Parts: sequence; structure tokens; C-alpha cells
Amino acid sequence: MKSADKEVYKIIQTKQQAVFGQTNAFTIDTRYSGRDADDLKAKEIMEDRLQAAKKVLTLPEALRLAVENNRTYQLRKENLYLAALTLTRERFNYVPQFFAGTTLTGERSSNGDESARAANRLGADALFKTGGRIGLDLANDLLRFYTGDPRRSAVSTISLSLLQPLLRGAGAKIAAENLTQAERNVIYEIRSFSYYQNTFAFDIASTYLRLLQQQDTVRNQFNNYQSRTNLTGRTMALAVDRLAPIQADQAKQEEFAAKNSYILAVDRYRNSLDQFKITLGLPLGYDIRLDESALKEIEALGLLPVPVTEDEAFRTAVDHRLDLLNEIDIFEDSKRKIKIAADRLKPDLNLFADASLQSERPTDYANFDLNDYRLSGGVQLNLPLNRRLERNSYRSALISFERQIRTLALFLDDLKNDVRSDLRTLDQTRQSYEIQNNAKALADQRVESTELQQAAGRVQVRDVLEAQTARVQAYNAATAALVDYHLTRLRLLLDLGVLKTDQEKFWLRPGEVSRAEERQAAAKPAGASDELITPQQLFEK
Repeated sequence: MKSADKEVYKIIQTKQQAVFGQTNAFTIDTRYSGRDADDLKAKEIMEDRLQAAKKVLTLPEALRLAVENNRTYQLRKENLYLAALTLTRERFNYVPQFFAGTTLTGERSSNGDESARAANRLGADALFKTGGRIGLDLANDLLRFYTGDPRRSAVSTISLSLLQPLLRGAGAKIAAENLTQAERNVIYEIRSFSYYQNTFAFDIASTYLRLLQQQDTVRNQFNNYQSRTNLTGRTMALAVDRLAPIQADQAKQEEFAAKNSYILAVDRYRNSLDQFKITLGLPLGYDIRLDESALKEIEALGLLPVPVTEDEAFRTAVDHRLDLLNEIDIFEDSKRKIKIAADRLKPDLNLFADASLQSERPTDYANFDLNDYRLSGGVQLNLPLNRRLERNSYRSALISFERQIRTLALFLDDLKNDVRSDLRTLDQTRQSYEIQNNAKALADQRVESTELQQAAGRVQVRDVLEAQTARVQAYNAATAALVDYHLTRLRLLLDLGVLKTDQEKFWLRPGEVSRAEERQAAAKPAGASDELITPQQLFEK
């Protein structure tokens, strides 16, 4: 196992250096890897998942735990390892293969003769990337009769054979296709895993911030419930002689509704938190508290712009998206597969040669007469009279190529659509955040004003309730818009292929976008506008 790990990790490091110009620490070992399988009991796993602890979890620590414990992340690492392991097998095919063996047999015939034979073989085979094969074989055969005439014989044979295709299966581009594809598959997995790492880190940060948003919603719902409770108390006191009893009932009913909304918000948060624990690989018995400073940090940061136009964004994505590079290379693979399938339709024309030398008979198996050798060679031709399966494979390769054309085109269309959608959503969430911040300030004023006027008997309880409802909605919406903006910005950077999740607190960094440094960072994203698009502009020419 250690030798396999050493070879695989070396391949991965070499390929990483070729793809990224640097290497990263990579291992698939877990806390169970060094232990014997028989020592691991189901009870231990069960006890591990039943652990309980209290923990304050920061966002950086959540990312670290997710990398260490997430099951899907581990699976993706293992996929990369297995791709490199497959490459070791393909490379091994082109390393001389040595073999040695002994066969001992005994015989007894009907006339009572008994004999024993020892057949020994030692040799090596080698496969060339041109499709040829060479073999060296040393055979030693010892035979002895123990009854009757005590005869014995000892013969050794040295033989050398060569086979080289000249048409079908000839040439490195054809014969070494499996090796070529295995080499490329490792590159694909390295790119895919690197892109997955960025996507994974984005998902963890996104979930964490969404949980903080839910925490804020829970607090807002609780504050709203307390406001409704206080309003009910005041209204019931006024209903003794100044207000109609129906207004007190209305306030009490809204208090019940606020309490129910708070209970539901708490339940949603707890369920989301449990799902997050599963994502981090933590036992559900862990009582974790999130560090709310992450939400305060993005609030203090404000709305970081992404100064890029739609065309610039798409060109940046084409240049940097690792999964797009894979799709392009797979497209090239599909073209190569057509040539491979076409080669299978050719006739077999093989050049072969053999040379052998036997030891001097009857019993001297150690001496060879170098003049007593045998040479043979020739050309073997098999006409392509039966190529039905090969014909079908060729046609399938052509269909696969056309499918890959459509796949690549669709990938590019989806990529451009994602970029355009991100830019539009970024502008929409920016405007929404500004609107909701204004709504928050107005909602606070409205609640304060209606409560004072209600105490003076100038407004109905319904007016106060509406103001309180508008306030909690505005507070929830403002936090949601803030988180939406930052996550959309990170999603855009991810879709552009420029999100660097290996940087400390990457969610607070502006990101590096092509040509962005050539222009002054605007207060709003390129193309953003506070002016509303009219239906005439949207639907009419």
C-alpha cells in the first residue's frame, strides 16, 4: 500500500506542477487509514456518532472541519487518487514484465514405469508504444525415469520472439491510446478537484452566512413577538374605558400569530443547523454556536463591486474555468477516438521473428552450441472480412463526437447564461439592499409614530400592527439582501473561475477580474443603474 501511495502521490504532484505551476499537499488518509480493518468495530462508529459537545464555530474553522470530515469531499479526493492509480497500471504495461515458475509432475504408466519431470521457466516480456511486443524465454526441462531403463534428459531452450503490427494497431498514437487517455484523465481529475475545492468552500461559506441570516430572522421574529405582547398589554389596559374590546382581541390574535412565527423560525434554524453539522461531518449531538462576527464583517464591508462588463466577464470565464478546459480537452478526445476506431477497420499485417537456441543433448543442459540455432520470421496478413463490431464502434465514435460538439456548445451557452444571470442578480440585490435599508429606517419611524399616536387615541390598533409587521419584514429583507449580494458576488467570481478560496477570509476579498485593475472601481457594478426598466423598453423594439 505504501508503494502505491508513493507512486500515486508523485504522479499527482507532477501533474499539479504541470497544470498549476505548483503542488499542494494531497492525501486520502483518514483517521481510520492506519488501522487494521479487523480492529474497527461497528460499535466504535456508533459511539463516535453519539458524541456530544459544545462548540463555538467560526467560519474559517467550519471550512477546516468540512475539508477534514465531509464525506463527498473525501470521495472526490479518492476519485483523483483512483485516476492516478489507473495510470500506474497503464504505465506498468510498458515496463518489462518478468516471470519465473516451476512445474513438478510425476507419472506412472500401465507397465510400471515411473518418472518425474521438472519444468522451469524464466523470462521477460516487454510491450512497446508502437504496438510491438518482444519476449525472452529461458525454459529448462528435466526428465528422469526411476524404473526400467533409468533414462534421463535435460534440455534448456533460450528463445527470443518479436511481433510488430504494420497496419492495424501500429504506431504510438494508436497502440498507446489507453496510456494516453489515462494520462489525460489524471489531468481532468486534478482540474475537476481544484474547481470542486472552490465550489465546496463557496458552499460552506454560503451555508454559514445563510445560517447567520436565519439567526437574524429568529431575533427579529422574537423582537416582533415581544412588541406584540407589549402592544396587547397596552391595548387591554386601554380597552377598559377608552378602546373597543375588539381592538384588544385583534392585538391578542396578532400576538398569537407572532409567537407561532417565532416558533417556526426557531424550528427552521435548528433543522438547518443539523444539516450543516452533517455537512461538516460532526455528530448531531454537538451543540454548536456560530460566530456572528462574520455577518458583521460583510455588513461593515459594504457592497463590494465587481467592475466588469458582460463581455469581459464571459471572456474571463473562458480563460479561467477549469471545467471548461476539461470539456475542450474531452472534445479533442472524441476526435482522437474516431481515428482509433477507424484504425480497427484496417487489415492485420504483422511482422514476426523468432530465434531459439537449445542446449546440447541428451543431458547437458548448461552448454549451448551457438552454431545450432533456429531463426524464423515472416509477415502475417489477415484480411478485414469480418469487421461488423469494428464498424459499429466506428459509427458510435462518430456519434459520440457529434454529441460532444453539442455538449461543448451547451456548456458555453450555460456558462454565458450563468454569468449574465449573476450580473443581473448582483444589480438586483444591490438595489434591493438599498431599498430595504431605507425601508428599515422608515419602518422604525412608522412604529414609533403609530405607537405614540395609539397611546393618544389617534390611530387604531390595526395601524400599529401593520407598522410592526412592516418593520420585521424590512429587517428580515435587509439582512437577506445583504447576504444575497455577497453570495451572488462570490458566485459570480466562482463562475468566472477567479475565486481564490485558498486565501484567508476569501469571502471578504474583492476578487481578481480581468481588466478590473485598469479601471477605477466604481461604487456600483458596471452597467448597474437605479433607473427602472419600463415595460416598453423590456418588451418592445
